[in-house]
Amino acid sequence: MMITKKPIGRRAMLRGMGTTMALPLLDAMVPSATALELGAATRKRLQVIYTPNGMMMQNWTPTATGENYELTPILKPLEPYKDKFAVFSNLSHVQAEALGDGAGDHGRCCGGYLTATHVKKTEGADITAGVSMDQVVAQQFGELTQIPSLEIGLEPPSLVGSCDSGYSCAYTNTLSWSNASTPLPITINPREVFERLFGDGDSLDAKSRLAQLRRQASILDFVAQDAKRLSNKIGASDKHKLDEYLTSVRDIEKRIQKAEKGGAEATVLPAYARPSGVPDAFEDYAHMMIDLQVLAMQADLTRVSTFMIGREVSGRSYPEIGVPDAHHPLSHHGKDPEKIEKLTKINTLHMAQVAYYLKRMTETKEGNGNLLDSTLVLAGASLADSNNHDHRDLPTLVAGGLIKGNRHVQAPKDTPMANLMLSMMDMLGVQCDSIGDSSGRLTTYNA
Repeated sequence: MMITKKPIGRRAMLRGMGTTMALPLLDAMVPSATALELGAATRKRLQVIYTPNGMMMQNWTPTATGENYELTPILKPLEPYKDKFAVFSNLSHVQAEALGDGAGDHGRCCGGYLTATHVKKTEGADITAGVSMDQVVAQQFGELTQIPSLEIGLEPPSLVGSCDSGYSCAYTNTLSWSNASTPLPITINPREVFERLFGDGDSLDAKSRLAQLRRQASILDFVAQDAKRLSNKIGASDKHKLDEYLTSVRDIEKRIQKAEKGGAEATVLPAYARPSGVPDAFEDYAHMMIDLQVLAMQADLTRVSTFMIGREVSGRSYPEIGVPDAHHPLSHHGKDPEKIEKLTKINTLHMAQVAYYLKRMTETKEGNGNLLDSTLVLAGASLADSNNHDHRDLPTLVAGGLIKGNRHVQAPKDTPMANLMLSMMDMLGVQCDSIGDSSGRLTTYNA
């Protein structure tokens, strides 16, 4: 079907009382169905989902290679999306090994996960890593969106000192480095993420804007009149898309407000344990943060996001799945069957969050497809066997519409993980000759 009316601008916004709100892609934003398809195809995206403290590899790695392999226990939550992802084996980060620097594997593995560099051992201000893969992509995609990249996490960063055997907490606080000395901080509060995406930065300072948003029932109340005006100008399909989008925004607002109310009432708890806007249950919290990232992609506010399910050396416990033990001490399992079983439960719960992300991206329509069709998702951990602090044969999967799924790819032994990152950037159309210790492209990436 051809759209003959003058198209709505791709950067059209809903406006009202000092508030502006981005719109998702509507059919009316392009002059024809063909242009719609091309427009959706050119908006490629990168999502990184990181799990801390390694992986129980015997319950992660498929026994067979190639297509139609059998999913392992940790990968089981991803079964509905098996044709959307590939598992990679034999990818390594040799630069995360000691190389004469002694202990500190968690600091090195996290700092080097997306930079593929051997980070400098220091507790001071002279931290050194490299430009991370996500920021290479953001530097080329960022000028096309309002927000170059999102850095999201579920655990508060440590602000000063050492977090692992002489390595600055800067290395374990984030995955993203804009240059060799500049780590990008993560945001852990859903309210702060929401206001970065949908708050008005034009007429009010941050403090006044926060006060305004908390007084109102919803940001949608301010843009309702403009939304009604726009609804009269678009077709039935666009009205349905707009309604779905606004419903998602309001749903997240309500969830944030509910969490904030709970946080305000629980004043006896330390502030760091229940920051404003953070749900009590781990999975509720993770889903809320994932939904915010999906909304950001849907509205094309950003095309690059990193999501740390936990920080390295994370001590989070998971009583909701029968694991009251702290994660990091448990990860040094010493081959204890009971500890291995508990770690497998944690790893499986973390992979369930990857599955939730794929579900939400698949459900969110764009053009004639969905958001996942034009997205690459890198998920995994920066350690393999946590008991041995193993940096080789890392647990790695890549998902999305740009990769051939339903495969277990066994790369040559000790292939630099940086080679996979280069191949991913090729698929995204990002120019990059090398990153970290890359030695070339991963030739089996999409074969």
